[in-house]
Amino acid sequence: MWHYINLLFIETYKILFLLIPLLVAVAMIVWLDRRVWAFVQKRRGPNVVGPFGLFQSLADALKYIFKEIIIPASSNKIIFVLAPIVTMTLALVAWAVIPFSENFVLADINVGILYLFAVSSLGVYGIIMGGWASNSKYPFLGAIRSAAQMVSYEVSIGVIIINVLLCVGSLNLSDIVMAQKNLWFVIPLFPMFVIFFISALAETNRPPFDLPEAEAELVAGYQTEYSGMMYAMFWLGEYANILLMCAMGSILFLGGWLSPIEIYPFSLIPGPIWFIFKIILLFILFALVKAIVPRYRYDQLMKLGWKIFLPMSLIWVVLTASYLFYFNLLPNN
Repeated sequence: MWHYINLLFIETYKILFLLIPLLVAVAMIVWLDRRVWAFVQKRRGPNVVGPFGLFQSLADALKYIFKEIIIPASSNKIIFVLAPIVTMTLALVAWAVIPFSENFVLADINVGILYLFAVSSLGVYGIIMGGWASNSKYPFLGAIRSAAQMVSYEVSIGVIIINVLLCVGSLNLSDIVMAQKNLWFVIPLFPMFVIFFISALAETNRPPFDLPEAEAELVAGYQTEYSGMMYAMFWLGEYANILLMCAMGSILFLGGWLSPIEIYPFSLIPGPIWFIFKIILLFILFALVKAIVPRYRYDQLMKLGWKIFLPMSLIWVVLTASYLFYFNLLPNN
């Protein structure tokens, strides 16, 4: 019995060791998000609360904690409360299979990609629950928009990942990283990397695809009726998903924890530092897009996903498979 208790404590420690830095990272990337926008728009951004404004996110979190939580009288109260919990929980549990290095991963399962697909597919339920349970037309319309958008671009992301799996022959995320020791997949699969990046923007409701939260048309989308910590949980889940997409982009195309230059002194930098650096680099690109690109119309969003990205991804799968088969490069797994 003591053996099982010890195992429980060890697993709990590992989970906390992952979740606490992740929550801190979410707060920091909100600060980084604002600083990048300010840089592009030639203004200061957060610079008052703490050195360089680093404590601005902490101040915002305290504001949410002490703000009153208002539950609309006509809402379905149980589902209304569950929606942000579901969104935040699913955003965090997806990180269980993300490998930060060869030996540093919470759950090194052989079907890591399928696990990520399953969890990210369930994420849309939190948004639909929040929009429907509010019993208001604006949140419901925003939730429907978000559901259609996320489902549409998940299809493209799935087909894009097939290209990577054809080159690796494994669903294990660590195997995908190790297969890029000699050549990162971003080079032979660069068009798929670009489509993956744009699809990730749509999947996480980031500009220019932030139509579910378009202030001018929908007040605040599916979050309209939420306040206090319940709103903060939606916000936390959204940014955790953004970081997850950046981590997936790093693993699938940028070599994960692998160093880009295997010479001194770059070879001395630990793998997790390289992995975090690549995540930050991709997130800065996310922030730059928000500051530069205007918002799409909804019909343009759907046309881009179904009529352009999906056919291109399918064609590239055929080309990748044909190339690997012709030159006898298909993996043996």
